[in-house]
Amino acid sequence: MQLYEYAVIRFVPKVEREEFFNIGVVVFCKQSRYIQVRFFVDPNKFKLFRTEVEYENLLEYVKAFENIVVGNASGGPIAKMEIAERFRWLTAVRSSCIQTSRPHPGRSLDLSETFDRLFDEIVL
Repeated sequence: MQLYEYAVIRFVPKVEREEFFNIGVVVFCKQSRYIQVRFFVDPNKFKLFRTEVEYENLLEYVKAFENIVVGNASGGPIAKMEIAERFRWLTAVRSSCIQTSRPHPGRSLDLSETFDRLFDEIVL
């Protein structure tokens, strides 16, 4: 059994309104050095909100988030940090169009299976 943390990734069309919809999940396990992220930005749901963000720009922001999670050099200096530091940086409270929930803990026998289940329940 492994202790893990996860955060829900949200798109916030207008920060001052505080409305959002879930677009992804990031899961982290220090013990296994595991970090995984997955996104799905439903274009139909996106169109229902008033925002100054273009859909294509949102997809670019999502890609930048992914690059940091996987430690891709194009993710900049934060992507070079240790896994735990990247997770903490990504889940820090911020006022932007992509925000995360506070991290939630859990226990899992199979992190990949848990990740898939969380994504299905929270995003799809």
